[in-house]
Amino acid sequence: MTRAHESSFPRFLEDARAHLERIRDDRKALSFSLRSIYHFFRADEACIAILPPGKEQAEVLFAIPRRAAWDSDLLTAFLQKRKPSIPPNILLTPLNRRSRSWAVLGIKRRDGTFSRDAARNLNQVARAISESIDRKDWERIVDVRSRIDRKVMEQLRPKDLFYQILHGLRSLTRYDHSSALLICEDGESHLELVAEQVAWLKGKSRRIGLKIALTDEIWKLMRGGTVYGFDREEHGWQGWSGDGTIPLAHILDYNWPASDGEPVPREAAILCAPLATLNGVLGVLKVAGRYPRSFGAYEAKLIERFMPLAAVAIQNSQRTVTLEAKMLAAERKHAIADLARGVSHDLNNAFGSILPLVQQMQADVESNRIDASVLLEDLRQVEQSVQTARRIFGGMLGLARGAAEKTGHGDVTRAIDSIVAILKDSIERQGIHLELQLPEALPLVRGGQGDLEQLFLNLVTNARDAMPRGGTLDVTGKPSGVMVEISIRDTGCGISEEHLSRIQEPFFTTKPNGNGLGLSICRSIIWEMQGDLAISSTVSAGTEVRVLMPIADRDSAP
Repeated sequence: MTRAHESSFPRFLEDARAHLERIRDDRKALSFSLRSIYHFFRADEACIAILPPGKEQAEVLFAIPRRAAWDSDLLTAFLQKRKPSIPPNILLTPLNRRSRSWAVLGIKRRDGTFSRDAARNLNQVARAISESIDRKDWERIVDVRSRIDRKVMEQLRPKDLFYQILHGLRSLTRYDHSSALLICEDGESHLELVAEQVAWLKGKSRRIGLKIALTDEIWKLMRGGTVYGFDREEHGWQGWSGDGTIPLAHILDYNWPASDGEPVPREAAILCAPLATLNGVLGVLKVAGRYPRSFGAYEAKLIERFMPLAAVAIQNSQRTVTLEAKMLAAERKHAIADLARGVSHDLNNAFGSILPLVQQMQADVESNRIDASVLLEDLRQVEQSVQTARRIFGGMLGLARGAAEKTGHGDVTRAIDSIVAILKDSIERQGIHLELQLPEALPLVRGGQGDLEQLFLNLVTNARDAMPRGGTLDVTGKPSGVMVEISIRDTGCGISEEHLSRIQEPFFTTKPNGNGLGLSICRSIIWEMQGDLAISSTVSAGTEVRVLMPIADRDSAP
Protein backbone atom coordinates (compact mmCIF):
# COMPACT_ATOMS: atom_id res chain seq x y z
CA MET A 1 0.00 0.00 0.00
CA THR A 2 1.60 3.27 -1.14
CA ARG A 3 1.86 6.34 1.11
CA ALA A 4 -0.70 8.17 -1.05
CA HIS A 5 -3.05 5.20 -0.86
CA GLU A 6 -2.55 4.99 2.89
CA SER A 7 -3.45 8.65 3.31
CA SER A 8 -6.76 8.09 1.51
CA PHE A 9 -7.85 5.41 4.01
CA PRO A 10 -9.58 7.76 6.53
CA ARG A 11 -11.75 9.12 3.71
CA PHE A 12 -12.52 5.59 2.51
CA LEU A 13 -13.50 4.49 6.03
CA GLU A 14 -15.71 7.56 6.55
CA ASP A 15 -17.48 7.00 3.21
CA ALA A 16 -17.97 3.31 4.01
CA ARG A 17 -19.51 4.10 7.41
CA ALA A 18 -21.87 6.67 5.85
CA HIS A 19 -22.97 4.23 3.15
CA LEU A 20 -23.54 1.43 5.66
CA GLU A 21 -25.79 3.76 7.66
CA ARG A 22 -28.12 4.06 4.66
CA ILE A 23 -28.39 0.30 4.04
CA ARG A 24 -31.09 -1.43 6.08
CA ASP A 25 -30.57 -5.04 4.97
CA ASP A 26 -27.61 -6.78 6.63
CA ARG A 27 -26.81 -9.00 3.62
CA LYS A 28 -26.70 -6.01 1.32
CA ALA A 29 -24.43 -4.27 3.82
CA LEU A 30 -22.01 -7.20 3.79
CA SER A 31 -22.05 -7.45 0.00
CA PHE A 32 -21.37 -3.71 -0.38
CA SER A 33 -18.57 -3.83 2.20
CA LEU A 34 -16.83 -6.74 0.45
CA ARG A 35 -16.88 -4.98 -2.93
CA SER A 36 -15.52 -1.76 -1.40
CA ILE A 37 -12.72 -3.60 0.43
CA TYR A 38 -11.83 -5.61 -2.66
CA HIS A 39 -11.30 -2.44 -4.69
CA PHE A 40 -9.66 -0.28 -2.03
CA PHE A 41 -7.09 -2.87 -0.92
CA ARG A 42 -6.43 -3.86 -4.56
CA ALA A 43 -7.04 -7.51 -3.80
CA ASP A 44 -7.29 -10.28 -6.34
CA GLU A 45 -9.85 -12.17 -4.25
CA ALA A 46 -12.07 -11.41 -1.25
CA CYS A 47 -14.61 -13.33 0.82
CA ILE A 48 -16.80 -13.38 3.91
CA ALA A 49 -17.29 -16.84 5.47
CA ILE A 50 -19.14 -18.25 8.48
CA LEU A 51 -19.16 -21.52 10.41
CA PRO A 52 -22.87 -22.50 10.69
CA PRO A 53 -23.98 -24.28 13.90
CA GLY A 54 -23.49 -28.04 13.59
CA LYS A 55 -21.18 -27.75 10.57
CA GLU A 56 -17.56 -28.88 10.56
CA GLN A 57 -16.39 -26.69 7.68
CA ALA A 58 -16.69 -22.97 7.03
CA GLU A 59 -19.08 -21.80 4.30
CA VAL A 60 -18.44 -18.78 2.07
CA LEU A 61 -21.32 -16.28 2.13
CA PHE A 62 -19.89 -13.82 -0.43
CA ALA A 63 -16.86 -14.07 -2.68
CA ILE A 64 -15.15 -11.92 -5.32
CA PRO A 65 -14.74 -13.33 -7.90
CA ARG A 66 -17.90 -15.33 -7.29
CA ARG A 67 -16.23 -18.71 -7.85
CA ALA A 68 -12.96 -17.91 -6.13
CA ALA A 69 -11.50 -20.91 -4.30
CA TRP A 70 -10.66 -20.37 -0.64
CA ASP A 71 -8.95 -22.82 1.73
CA SER A 72 -11.88 -24.11 3.79
CA ASP A 73 -9.59 -25.62 6.43
CA LEU A 74 -7.82 -22.27 6.93
CA LEU A 75 -11.12 -20.36 7.29
CA THR A 76 -12.51 -23.00 9.67
CA ALA A 77 -9.42 -22.95 11.88
CA PHE A 78 -9.53 -19.14 12.03
CA LEU A 79 -13.24 -19.14 13.01
CA GLN A 80 -12.56 -21.78 15.67
CA LYS A 81 -9.74 -19.57 17.05
CA ARG A 82 -7.11 -22.26 16.55
CA LYS A 83 -4.55 -19.64 15.43
CA PRO A 84 -3.68 -21.18 12.04
CA SER A 85 -0.61 -20.21 10.03
CA ILE A 86 -1.81 -17.57 7.55
CA PRO A 87 0.13 -17.16 4.26
CA PRO A 88 1.67 -13.66 3.74
CA ASN A 89 -0.51 -13.03 0.68
CA ILE A 90 -3.74 -13.41 2.75
CA LEU A 91 -5.26 -11.12 5.39
CA LEU A 92 -7.99 -12.49 7.68
CA THR A 93 -9.92 -10.53 10.31
CA PRO A 94 -13.02 -11.43 12.41
CA LEU A 95 -16.47 -9.90 12.07
CA ASN A 96 -18.38 -9.79 15.38
CA ARG A 97 -22.11 -10.04 15.83
CA ARG A 98 -24.29 -10.52 18.89
CA SER A 99 -21.25 -10.02 21.17
CA ARG A 100 -19.28 -12.91 19.70
CA SER A 101 -17.12 -13.81 16.70
CA TRP A 102 -19.48 -14.53 13.83
CA ALA A 103 -17.67 -14.45 10.48
CA VAL A 104 -14.26 -14.02 8.89
CA LEU A 105 -13.38 -11.35 6.32
CA GLY A 106 -10.53 -12.31 4.01
CA ILE A 107 -8.60 -10.71 1.13
CA LYS A 108 -5.93 -12.31 -1.02
CA ARG A 109 -3.30 -11.38 -3.58
CA ARG A 110 -2.05 -14.04 -5.97
CA ASP A 111 1.43 -12.47 -6.03
CA GLY A 112 2.81 -10.18 -3.36
CA THR A 113 1.99 -9.51 0.25
CA PHE A 114 0.07 -7.03 2.37
CA SER A 115 1.73 -4.45 4.59
CA ARG A 116 1.19 -4.10 8.33
CA ASP A 117 -0.71 -0.89 7.61
CA ALA A 118 -3.06 -2.85 5.35
CA ALA A 119 -3.69 -5.37 8.12
CA ARG A 120 -4.40 -2.60 10.63
CA ASN A 121 -6.70 -0.80 8.21
CA LEU A 122 -8.62 -4.00 7.41
CA ASN A 123 -9.21 -4.53 11.14
CA GLN A 124 -10.69 -1.01 11.37
CA VAL A 125 -13.00 -1.69 8.45
CA ALA A 126 -14.10 -4.98 10.07
CA ARG A 127 -14.94 -3.12 13.30
CA ALA A 128 -17.00 -0.60 11.32
CA ILE A 129 -18.89 -3.42 9.58
CA SER A 130 -19.51 -5.20 12.92
CA GLU A 131 -20.82 -2.00 14.49
CA SER A 132 -23.13 -1.44 11.51
CA ILE A 133 -24.53 -4.98 11.70
CA ASP A 134 -25.07 -4.60 15.46
CA ARG A 135 -27.02 -1.37 14.85
CA LYS A 136 -29.22 -3.12 12.29
CA ASP A 137 -29.85 -5.94 14.75
CA TRP A 138 -30.81 -3.38 17.41
CA GLU A 139 -33.17 -1.62 14.99
CA ARG A 140 -34.80 -4.99 14.34
CA ILE A 141 -35.21 -5.52 18.08
CA VAL A 142 -36.84 -2.11 18.48
CA ASP A 143 -39.14 -2.86 15.54
CA VAL A 144 -40.20 -6.20 17.04
CA ARG A 145 -40.84 -4.55 20.40
CA SER A 146 -42.95 -1.84 18.76
CA ARG A 147 -44.89 -4.42 16.78
CA ILE A 148 -45.73 -6.39 19.91
CA ASP A 149 -46.71 -3.14 21.66
CA ARG A 150 -49.13 -2.39 18.83
CA LYS A 151 -50.57 -5.90 18.96
CA VAL A 152 -51.12 -5.56 22.70
CA MET A 153 -53.03 -2.33 22.09
CA GLU A 154 -55.20 -4.15 19.54
CA GLN A 155 -56.39 -6.48 22.33
CA LEU A 156 -55.76 -9.69 20.41
CA ARG A 157 -57.34 -12.94 21.46
CA PRO A 158 -54.89 -14.99 23.59
CA LYS A 159 -54.09 -17.50 20.86
CA ASP A 160 -53.33 -14.76 18.31
CA LEU A 161 -51.20 -12.90 20.86
CA PHE A 162 -49.28 -16.07 21.75
CA TYR A 163 -48.16 -16.57 18.15
CA GLN A 164 -47.32 -12.88 17.70
CA ILE A 165 -44.98 -13.24 20.68
CA LEU A 166 -43.38 -16.39 19.25
CA HIS A 167 -42.97 -14.72 15.86
CA GLY A 168 -41.22 -11.84 17.61
CA LEU A 169 -38.85 -14.29 19.29
CA ARG A 170 -37.99 -15.78 15.90
CA SER A 171 -37.01 -12.33 14.63
CA LEU A 172 -34.95 -11.64 17.75
CA THR A 173 -33.07 -14.90 18.25
CA ARG A 174 -33.12 -16.48 14.76
CA TYR A 175 -33.68 -19.91 16.30
CA ASP A 176 -33.60 -22.89 13.91
CA HIS A 177 -35.61 -25.39 15.95
CA SER A 178 -38.71 -24.04 17.71
CA SER A 179 -40.22 -21.67 20.21
CA ALA A 180 -43.07 -22.40 22.58
CA LEU A 181 -45.28 -20.86 25.22
CA LEU A 182 -46.39 -22.96 28.18
CA ILE A 183 -48.98 -21.58 30.60
CA CYS A 184 -49.40 -22.60 34.24
CA GLU A 185 -52.57 -24.63 34.76
CA ASP A 186 -54.21 -25.99 37.90
CA GLY A 187 -52.40 -23.59 40.20
CA GLU A 188 -48.82 -24.74 40.44
CA SER A 189 -49.18 -28.37 39.32
CA HIS A 190 -48.93 -28.28 35.51
CA LEU A 191 -47.63 -26.42 32.48
CA GLU A 192 -49.78 -26.64 29.35
CA LEU A 193 -48.35 -26.09 25.86
CA VAL A 194 -50.67 -23.46 24.34
CA ALA A 195 -48.59 -22.29 21.36
CA GLU A 196 -45.60 -23.66 19.47
CA GLN A 197 -43.86 -22.40 16.35
CA VAL A 198 -41.68 -25.06 14.71
CA ALA A 199 -39.03 -23.76 12.33
CA TRP A 200 -39.13 -26.64 9.84
CA LEU A 201 -42.91 -27.21 9.83
CA LYS A 202 -45.49 -25.21 7.88
CA GLY A 203 -48.45 -26.93 9.54
CA LYS A 204 -49.74 -26.85 13.11
CA SER A 205 -47.78 -28.30 15.99
CA ARG A 206 -49.04 -31.72 17.04
CA ARG A 207 -48.21 -31.13 20.68
CA ILE A 208 -50.61 -28.31 21.52
CA GLY A 209 -52.40 -29.23 24.74
CA LEU A 210 -49.46 -31.23 26.11
CA LYS A 211 -49.40 -31.06 29.90
CA ILE A 212 -46.19 -31.24 31.91
CA ALA A 213 -46.26 -31.93 35.64
CA LEU A 214 -44.37 -29.49 37.87
CA THR A 215 -42.38 -30.54 40.91
CA ASP A 216 -41.57 -28.26 43.83
CA GLU A 217 -37.96 -28.15 42.61
CA ILE A 218 -38.96 -26.91 39.14
CA TRP A 219 -41.52 -24.48 40.51
CA LYS A 220 -38.82 -22.96 42.71
CA LEU A 221 -36.60 -22.43 39.63
CA MET A 222 -39.47 -20.76 37.75
CA ARG A 223 -40.19 -18.35 40.59
CA GLY A 224 -36.63 -17.08 40.34
CA GLY A 225 -37.46 -15.11 37.17
CA THR A 226 -34.07 -15.96 35.61
CA VAL A 227 -33.44 -16.79 31.95
CA TYR A 228 -31.89 -20.25 31.96
CA GLY A 229 -29.68 -21.61 29.21
CA PHE A 230 -28.89 -25.25 28.39
CA ASP A 231 -26.75 -27.10 25.83
CA ARG A 232 -26.91 -30.80 25.06
CA GLU A 233 -23.40 -32.25 25.18
CA GLU A 234 -22.21 -35.83 24.78
CA HIS A 235 -23.20 -36.74 28.34
CA GLY A 236 -26.57 -34.96 28.35
CA TRP A 237 -27.82 -31.50 29.23
CA GLN A 238 -25.45 -28.94 30.70
CA GLY A 239 -26.87 -25.85 32.41
CA TRP A 240 -25.28 -22.44 32.13
CA SER A 241 -26.06 -21.86 35.82
CA GLY A 242 -24.96 -25.30 37.04
CA ASP A 243 -26.42 -28.77 37.40
CA GLY A 244 -29.20 -27.61 39.73
CA THR A 245 -31.19 -26.20 36.82
CA ILE A 246 -31.01 -29.31 34.60
CA PRO A 247 -34.45 -30.70 35.67
CA LEU A 248 -35.98 -27.71 33.88
CA ALA A 249 -34.22 -28.72 30.65
CA HIS A 250 -35.48 -32.29 31.00
CA ILE A 251 -39.18 -31.33 31.26
CA LEU A 252 -38.86 -28.98 28.26
CA ASP A 253 -37.12 -31.64 26.15
CA TYR A 254 -40.42 -33.10 24.88
CA ASN A 255 -39.80 -33.14 21.10
CA TRP A 256 -39.31 -36.87 20.70
CA PRO A 257 -39.90 -38.59 17.33
CA ALA A 258 -43.60 -39.24 16.69
CA SER A 259 -45.05 -42.76 16.79
CA ASP A 260 -45.63 -42.62 13.02
CA GLY A 261 -41.89 -42.34 12.46
CA GLU A 262 -41.91 -38.65 11.52
CA PRO A 263 -38.32 -37.36 11.78
CA VAL A 264 -38.10 -34.72 14.50
CA PRO A 265 -34.75 -33.03 15.13
CA ARG A 266 -33.94 -32.98 18.83
CA GLU A 267 -33.20 -29.74 20.63
CA ALA A 268 -29.53 -29.25 21.43
CA ALA A 269 -29.83 -25.75 22.91
CA ILE A 270 -32.64 -24.27 25.01
CA LEU A 271 -33.37 -20.86 26.47
CA CYS A 272 -36.07 -20.95 29.16
CA ALA A 273 -37.66 -17.72 30.40
CA PRO A 274 -40.26 -17.89 33.21
CA LEU A 275 -42.96 -15.23 32.82
CA ALA A 276 -43.44 -13.64 36.22
CA THR A 277 -45.87 -10.91 37.30
CA LEU A 278 -46.83 -9.40 40.64
CA ASN A 279 -49.53 -12.08 40.87
CA GLY A 280 -47.13 -14.98 40.35
CA VAL A 281 -45.70 -17.03 37.47
CA LEU A 282 -47.88 -17.16 34.35
CA GLY A 283 -45.83 -19.69 32.44
CA VAL A 284 -42.62 -20.21 30.47
CA LEU A 285 -41.23 -19.02 27.14
CA LYS A 286 -38.97 -21.59 25.50
CA VAL A 287 -36.61 -21.08 22.54
CA ALA A 288 -34.73 -24.04 21.10
CA GLY A 289 -31.86 -24.51 18.67
CA ARG A 290 -30.76 -27.61 16.80
CA TYR A 291 -27.09 -27.35 17.76
CA PRO A 292 -25.21 -26.79 21.05
CA ARG A 293 -24.18 -23.21 21.77
CA SER A 294 -26.73 -21.82 19.30
CA PHE A 295 -27.45 -19.16 21.93
CA GLY A 296 -25.33 -17.07 24.21
CA ALA A 297 -25.52 -14.25 26.72
CA TYR A 298 -26.67 -11.87 23.96
CA GLU A 299 -29.86 -13.88 23.21
CA ALA A 300 -30.51 -14.46 26.91
CA LYS A 301 -30.34 -10.71 27.53
CA LEU A 302 -32.73 -10.05 24.65
CA ILE A 303 -35.30 -12.46 26.03
CA GLU A 304 -34.83 -11.06 29.53
CA ARG A 305 -35.78 -7.61 28.20
CA PHE A 306 -38.68 -9.14 26.28
CA MET A 307 -40.14 -11.10 29.24
CA PRO A 308 -41.93 -8.27 31.12
CA LEU A 309 -43.72 -7.11 27.96
CA ALA A 310 -44.79 -10.66 27.09
CA ALA A 311 -45.96 -11.36 30.65
CA VAL A 312 -48.08 -8.19 30.88
CA ALA A 313 -49.55 -8.77 27.39
CA ILE A 314 -50.54 -12.35 28.21
CA GLN A 315 -51.97 -11.39 31.59
CA ASN A 316 -54.07 -8.57 30.09
CA SER A 317 -55.29 -10.84 27.30
CA GLN A 318 -56.35 -13.52 29.78
CA ARG A 319 -58.13 -10.93 31.91
CA THR A 320 -60.01 -9.70 28.85
CA VAL A 321 -61.18 -13.23 28.04
CA THR A 322 -62.23 -13.79 31.66
CA LEU A 323 -64.18 -10.52 31.67
CA GLU A 324 -65.88 -11.42 28.39
CA ALA A 325 -66.83 -14.83 29.78
CA LYS A 326 -68.43 -13.12 32.78
CA MET A 327 -70.19 -10.67 30.45
CA LEU A 328 -71.48 -13.55 28.35
CA ALA A 329 -72.78 -15.33 31.45
CA ALA A 330 -74.46 -12.12 32.64
CA GLU A 331 -76.03 -11.48 29.26
CA ARG A 332 -77.22 -15.10 29.04
CA LYS A 333 -78.95 -14.76 32.41
CA HIS A 334 -80.42 -11.41 31.39
CA ALA A 335 -81.64 -12.88 28.09
CA ILE A 336 -83.20 -15.90 29.80
CA ALA A 337 -84.95 -13.61 32.28
CA ASP A 338 -86.28 -11.46 29.43
CA LEU A 339 -87.27 -14.61 27.61
CA ALA A 340 -89.15 -15.95 30.61
CA ARG A 341 -91.05 -12.67 30.95
CA GLY A 342 -91.81 -12.63 27.26
CA VAL A 343 -93.03 -16.22 26.86
CA SER A 344 -94.97 -16.21 30.13
CA HIS A 345 -97.75 -14.29 28.34
CA ASP A 346 -97.87 -16.89 25.55
CA LEU A 347 -97.76 -19.82 27.98
CA ASN A 348 -100.46 -18.22 30.16
CA ASN A 349 -102.69 -17.83 27.12
CA ALA A 350 -102.07 -21.45 26.08
CA PHE A 351 -102.77 -22.93 29.50
CA GLY A 352 -105.52 -20.40 30.21
CA SER A 353 -107.51 -21.62 27.19
CA ILE A 354 -107.05 -25.28 28.20
CA LEU A 355 -108.54 -24.97 31.69
CA PRO A 356 -112.13 -23.84 30.79
CA LEU A 357 -112.27 -26.37 27.97
CA VAL A 358 -111.28 -29.23 30.29
CA GLN A 359 -113.78 -28.02 32.92
CA GLN A 360 -116.56 -27.87 30.31
CA MET A 361 -115.72 -31.39 29.04
CA GLN A 362 -115.75 -32.65 32.63
CA ALA A 363 -119.20 -31.10 33.24
CA ASP A 364 -120.57 -32.60 30.00
CA VAL A 365 -119.37 -36.08 31.04
CA GLU A 366 -120.91 -35.75 34.53
CA SER A 367 -124.29 -34.64 33.13
CA ASN A 368 -124.18 -37.18 30.30
CA ARG A 369 -124.54 -34.41 27.68
CA ILE A 370 -121.62 -35.30 25.46
CA ASP A 371 -121.83 -33.97 21.91
CA ALA A 372 -119.18 -35.74 19.83
CA SER A 373 -118.64 -32.86 17.39
CA VAL A 374 -118.31 -30.31 20.21
CA LEU A 375 -115.98 -32.62 22.14
CA LEU A 376 -113.80 -33.09 19.07
CA GLU A 377 -113.51 -29.34 18.50
CA ASP A 378 -112.65 -28.74 22.17
CA LEU A 379 -109.96 -31.44 22.03
CA ARG A 380 -108.49 -29.83 18.92
CA GLN A 381 -108.20 -26.50 20.76
CA VAL A 382 -106.59 -28.25 23.73
CA GLU A 383 -104.11 -29.96 21.39
CA GLN A 384 -103.24 -26.66 19.69
CA SER A 385 -102.58 -24.97 23.04
CA VAL A 386 -100.46 -27.90 24.26
CA GLN A 387 -98.44 -27.85 21.00
CA THR A 388 -97.82 -24.12 21.50
CA ALA A 389 -96.57 -24.72 25.04
CA ARG A 390 -94.52 -27.70 23.88
CA ARG A 391 -92.89 -25.66 21.11
CA ILE A 392 -91.93 -22.88 23.53
CA PHE A 393 -90.55 -25.27 26.14
CA GLY A 394 -88.74 -27.24 23.43
CA GLY A 395 -87.04 -24.10 22.19
CA MET A 396 -85.95 -23.14 25.70
CA LEU A 397 -84.65 -26.67 26.36
CA GLY A 398 -82.73 -26.47 23.09
CA LEU A 399 -81.23 -23.18 24.22
CA ALA A 400 -80.19 -24.77 27.51
CA ARG A 401 -78.66 -27.80 25.74
CA GLY A 402 -76.77 -25.54 23.36
CA ALA A 403 -75.30 -23.59 26.28
CA ALA A 404 -73.91 -26.84 27.69
CA GLU A 405 -72.28 -27.93 24.41
CA LYS A 406 -68.59 -27.00 24.23
CA THR A 407 -67.78 -28.56 20.85
CA GLY A 408 -65.87 -26.63 18.21
CA HIS A 409 -68.71 -26.63 15.68
CA GLY A 410 -72.28 -25.37 15.59
CA ASP A 411 -75.47 -25.97 13.61
CA VAL A 412 -76.85 -22.62 12.40
CA THR A 413 -80.20 -24.03 11.25
CA ARG A 414 -80.81 -25.74 14.58
CA ALA A 415 -79.90 -22.55 16.47
CA ILE A 416 -82.32 -20.39 14.46
CA ASP A 417 -85.09 -23.01 14.75
CA SER A 418 -84.75 -23.01 18.56
CA ILE A 419 -84.95 -19.22 18.74
CA VAL A 420 -87.94 -19.01 16.37
CA ALA A 421 -89.77 -21.70 18.38
CA ILE A 422 -89.49 -19.53 21.48
CA LEU A 423 -90.18 -16.13 19.93
CA LYS A 424 -92.75 -17.03 17.25
CA ASP A 425 -95.85 -16.20 19.33
CA SER A 426 -94.50 -12.86 20.57
CA ILE A 427 -93.47 -11.98 17.00
CA GLU A 428 -96.94 -12.76 15.65
CA ARG A 429 -98.64 -10.99 18.58
CA GLN A 430 -96.85 -7.77 17.59
CA GLY A 431 -98.16 -8.08 14.03
CA ILE A 432 -94.74 -9.01 12.58
CA HIS A 433 -94.59 -11.17 9.49
CA LEU A 434 -91.69 -13.63 9.75
CA GLU A 435 -89.94 -14.81 6.56
CA LEU A 436 -87.42 -17.67 6.93
CA GLN A 437 -85.31 -18.46 3.89
CA LEU A 438 -82.77 -21.08 4.95
CA PRO A 439 -81.44 -24.02 2.91
CA GLU A 440 -82.34 -27.46 4.19
CA ALA A 441 -78.75 -28.07 5.28
CA LEU A 442 -76.24 -25.34 6.00
CA PRO A 443 -72.62 -26.38 6.71
CA LEU A 444 -71.56 -26.56 10.33
CA VAL A 445 -69.69 -23.46 11.46
CA ARG A 446 -66.73 -22.90 13.77
CA GLY A 447 -68.11 -22.19 17.23
CA GLY A 448 -70.14 -23.66 20.09
CA GLN A 449 -73.86 -24.32 19.74
CA GLY A 450 -74.66 -22.29 22.84
CA ASP A 451 -72.78 -19.27 21.49
CA LEU A 452 -74.67 -19.52 18.18
CA GLU A 453 -78.03 -19.59 19.94
CA GLN A 454 -77.03 -16.67 22.15
CA LEU A 455 -76.00 -14.76 19.02
CA PHE A 456 -79.27 -15.29 17.16
CA LEU A 457 -81.41 -14.81 20.27
CA ASN A 458 -79.91 -11.33 20.73
CA LEU A 459 -80.19 -10.40 17.04
CA VAL A 460 -83.76 -11.68 16.48
CA THR A 461 -84.96 -10.14 19.75
CA ASN A 462 -83.45 -6.78 18.73
CA ALA A 463 -85.21 -6.98 15.36
CA ARG A 464 -88.55 -7.82 17.02
CA ASP A 465 -88.23 -4.99 19.55
CA ALA A 466 -87.54 -2.53 16.70
CA MET A 467 -91.05 -3.20 15.30
CA PRO A 468 -93.54 -2.65 18.17
CA ARG A 469 -96.28 -1.75 15.66
CA GLY A 470 -95.61 -4.60 13.26
CA GLY A 471 -93.53 -5.06 10.16
CA THR A 472 -91.53 -7.73 8.37
CA LEU A 473 -88.63 -9.78 9.72
CA ASP A 474 -86.53 -11.59 7.11
CA VAL A 475 -83.97 -14.23 8.13
CA THR A 476 -81.96 -15.59 5.20
CA GLY A 477 -78.92 -17.83 5.03
CA LYS A 478 -76.58 -19.32 2.46
CA PRO A 479 -73.06 -20.73 2.09
CA SER A 480 -70.61 -18.11 0.83
CA GLY A 481 -67.25 -19.63 -0.08
CA VAL A 482 -65.60 -20.81 3.13
CA MET A 483 -68.20 -18.93 5.20
CA VAL A 484 -71.88 -19.20 6.07
CA GLU A 485 -73.74 -15.91 5.64
CA ILE A 486 -76.85 -15.09 7.69
CA SER A 487 -78.84 -11.89 7.18
CA ILE A 488 -81.43 -10.63 9.69
CA ARG A 489 -83.39 -7.70 8.29
CA ASP A 490 -86.29 -5.79 9.86
CA THR A 491 -88.52 -2.92 8.74
CA GLY A 492 -88.47 -1.21 12.12
CA CYS A 493 -87.49 2.21 13.43
CA GLY A 494 -83.84 1.99 12.32
CA ILE A 495 -80.76 3.40 14.05
CA SER A 496 -79.46 6.94 13.77
CA GLU A 497 -75.96 7.46 12.37
CA GLU A 498 -74.89 8.90 15.73
CA HIS A 499 -75.88 5.71 17.59
CA LEU A 500 -74.80 3.28 14.84
CA SER A 501 -71.12 3.88 15.58
CA ARG A 502 -71.62 3.03 19.26
CA ILE A 503 -74.13 0.22 19.41
CA GLN A 504 -71.47 -2.50 19.75
CA GLU A 505 -69.84 -0.79 22.73
CA PRO A 506 -70.39 -2.55 26.08
CA PHE A 507 -73.13 -0.95 28.22
CA PHE A 508 -74.33 1.41 25.47
CA THR A 509 -78.08 1.01 24.88
CA THR A 510 -81.07 2.95 23.61
CA LYS A 511 -83.59 0.60 25.28
CA PRO A 512 -85.20 1.85 28.52
CA ASN A 513 -84.59 -1.49 30.26
CA GLY A 514 -81.54 -2.65 28.31
CA ASN A 515 -78.10 -3.41 29.77
CA GLY A 516 -76.04 -2.62 26.67
CA LEU A 517 -74.37 -6.03 26.54
CA GLY A 518 -76.34 -7.74 23.75
CA LEU A 519 -74.48 -6.54 20.65
CA SER A 520 -71.18 -6.40 22.52
CA ILE A 521 -71.58 -10.10 23.29
CA CYS A 522 -72.51 -10.77 19.65
CA ARG A 523 -69.32 -9.05 18.56
CA SER A 524 -67.26 -11.14 21.00
CA ILE A 525 -68.85 -14.39 19.80
CA ILE A 526 -68.17 -13.54 16.17
CA TRP A 527 -64.62 -12.43 17.00
CA GLU A 528 -63.95 -15.74 18.75
CA MET A 529 -65.24 -17.59 15.67
CA GLN A 530 -63.00 -15.41 13.45
CA GLY A 531 -66.07 -14.25 11.55
CA ASP A 532 -67.52 -10.84 10.75
CA LEU A 533 -70.59 -8.85 11.82
CA ALA A 534 -71.79 -5.81 9.87
CA ILE A 535 -74.77 -3.58 10.65
CA SER A 536 -76.45 -1.17 8.25
CA SER A 537 -79.49 0.89 9.11
CA THR A 538 -81.72 3.72 7.94
CA VAL A 539 -83.93 5.66 10.34
CA SER A 540 -87.65 4.79 9.85
CA ALA A 541 -86.74 2.19 7.19
CA GLY A 542 -85.14 -0.64 9.15
CA THR A 543 -81.91 -2.42 9.99
CA GLU A 544 -79.95 -5.30 8.48
CA VAL A 545 -77.38 -7.36 10.40
CA ARG A 546 -75.09 -9.46 8.22
CA VAL A 547 -73.18 -12.26 9.94
CA LEU A 548 -70.33 -14.22 8.34
CA MET A 549 -69.14 -17.39 10.13
CA PRO A 550 -66.27 -19.67 9.03
CA ILE A 551 -67.28 -23.19 8.02
CA ALA A 552 -65.92 -25.74 10.51
CA ASP A 553 -62.88 -27.82 9.57
CA ARG A 554 -63.80 -31.27 8.36
CA ASP A 555 -61.83 -32.94 11.15
CA SER A 556 -63.76 -30.97 13.79
CA ALA A 557 -67.18 -31.94 12.50
CA PRO A 558 -68.96 -34.93 14.02
